[in-house]
Amino acid sequence: MSGKLLAAGAGRLNIENPNDPLHTYTLEITGKDNPKVLFLGTATGDDPTFIVSFYEAYHSGRCRPNHLRLFHRIHTDLRSFVLEQDIVCVGGGNTANALDVWRRQGLDVILREAFARGTLMTGGSAGGLCWFEGGTTDSFGPRLEVLDDGLGLVPGSFCPHYDGDPQRRPLFHQAILDGRLKAGYAADDRVALRFDNAQLIGAVSAQPDGRAMKVFAHNGVVVEEPIEVTLLTD
Repeated sequence: MSGKLLAAGAGRLNIENPNDPLHTYTLEITGKDNPKVLFLGTATGDDPTFIVSFYEAYHSGRCRPNHLRLFHRIHTDLRSFVLEQDIVCVGGGNTANALDVWRRQGLDVILREAFARGTLMTGGSAGGLCWFEGGTTDSFGPRLEVLDDGLGLVPGSFCPHYDGDPQRRPLFHQAILDGRLKAGYAADDRVALRFDNAQLIGAVSAQPDGRAMKVFAHNGVVVEEPIEVTLLTD
């Protein structure tokens, strides 16, 4: 088993809601009664309030939560620590900064190995975008820009916050049209796309009107192909 990914349109929005059914769905994907869940808050500089929110959402009793801080690192053997996890959950924030820190510390290589071994990779916003080849980001300031150096565990691009930020959709469309981004996927804020072995198998949502799309160019026009979304309940 390998290549499991659950990429959501929002990051902090999901983590800070301990009752979000997406958390239960995430745990169920592993097929384990008490999975180990590792939180990476690198994208917010290991913001302690975000780490606390993670523990409130993934509290002990339903799983074994842990976190990895890279700005105040205490682990010497990152590889062993990460590879023993069942789920790696990446928080929202600055995607570009997180990727740079991971690469500087060799975590990008470890995450690729964990993914290949079957660890479920998940997260929203920056935590969804980082796994793809590229997408739209506010990493470089208030004006959205294109990011084209994601980890590429799943081919193509990703646009989070499809319904939550009016800049996202037009930038994503234009970047696909002019070739800065490959064809890819878009997700509303409380929607998550599920991939197995880099193949899309569906989408889930914590809200009734949540949307997910395949987005690609055809004959000089951007096409949005709806993805069927399953509504999650508490």
